[in-house]
Amino acid sequence: MKKKLFRLSSILLAAALLIPSVASASTGGSTTGEVINEKFGLPVVVYGANLTESEKQSVKDSLKVTNESEVEEISVTGEDLVKYIKDGDSSARMYSSAKITRKDAGEGLVIEIVTEENITQVTAEMYGNAMLTAGIEDATVQVAAPKKVTGHSALVGIYKAYEVGGEKLDTERTDVANEELSVATILANKSGIDEAKVSELLTEIKKDIAEQNPVTKEEVEKIVQDQLEKLNIELSAEDRQLLVDLMDRIRKLDIDFSQWSDQLNDLSKTIEDKIGTIVDNEGFWESVKNFFNNLIDSIRSLFN
Repeated sequence: MKKKLFRLSSILLAAALLIPSVASASTGGSTTGEVINEKFGLPVVVYGANLTESEKQSVKDSLKVTNESEVEEISVTGEDLVKYIKDGDSSARMYSSAKITRKDAGEGLVIEIVTEENITQVTAEMYGNAMLTAGIEDATVQVAAPKKVTGHSALVGIYKAYEVGGEKLDTERTDVANEELSVATILANKSGIDEAKVSELLTEIKKDIAEQNPVTKEEVEKIVQDQLEKLNIELSAEDRQLLVDLMDRIRKLDIDFSQWSDQLNDLSKTIEDKIGTIVDNEGFWESVKNFFNNLIDSIRSLFN
């Protein structure tokens, strides 16, 4: 099964636009045989509560849960949705699931959607952006679903799994993160903007907020407009206001923005190094050459 592994950064977003097949070719691989970090305990696997037994087994297979003694398994319900998201619906159906492994400070976020064909609206970059807003900074997260779903409930499961691991999340931040995910999917689906471009826009605006420390909504509005122009993105007045209102909520959060800026910049450097490794991968470029050689041979055969 084809997989893509994403680290949150604007550089990766650009790379995803330019060389998506390169990223795909270099990031697959088994997650079995992981070393358990004894400071944080076992990885936590959280299943959507509305999964049937067969669907749950399908998720286990996707997340490579082969030994239940090596993970902590929990479920996420509509009641959890209400805990982390204001005005959440406790009767919401929960299918998308996730595995979260906490990492040491400074290692950053690694997001992998292992069933890309079934998560229809939320991308890895969108999850990463929302997690950073919620206060989740250093973890490896894998998301899976046994059938086509939007992917929104996985974020609530990630919150719950993170707290099971011993951390305490600010519910104001988790609520804002959920709004961020909603705005991202609205822009991508309603406004027709490329998903990677939406994630790039959100990331760059947040970096500007971290660096400029705006104190008024008008200053936030200027940051939003500057990035829209820089990235050549056109929004309706309604969607632009959604974005401004979201970023103004982010501005008001209890966040160490100086540290946040450092984290984003560090992640950008990490991705820059990663992309350099991919580009220098002789085996990958050899496979590209072979692909085109085979394609040419196939075309020639049509005329023979």
